[in-house]
Amino acid sequence: MCYKLISMKKILALSILFSAAAFAESYSGTLVDTMCKGKDLATHTTKCAIGCAKGGYGLVTADGKFWKFDEKGNAKALAALKATKKESDLKATVSGSIDGEMLTVESVSID
Repeated sequence: MCYKLISMKKILALSILFSAAAFAESYSGTLVDTMCKGKDLATHTTKCAIGCAKGGYGLVTADGKFWKFDEKGNAKALAALKATKKESDLKATVSGSIDGEMLTVESVSID
């Protein structure tokens, strides 16, 4: 009986984990640091974005909406910026979910 209860708890925990991942959506826009979100995004440089990492990052979508990243998203954005060879026009695709004004990030790729 105790063994069945533990197995059921594991199954429940795994189903919750996988169902949360199923709600992730894909968002496209321009990756930008929070300090420069109001500037000309096409000319915003990778160097500037890396230099302003302390303020965090977000995604500006085609409709002009700015979605601020959660802390894990900030780390993933910084890693993507350091890995890219692009110098400006930081178009990106972000997988995650929106909670209020925050984008909980699962992955960031610079296009």
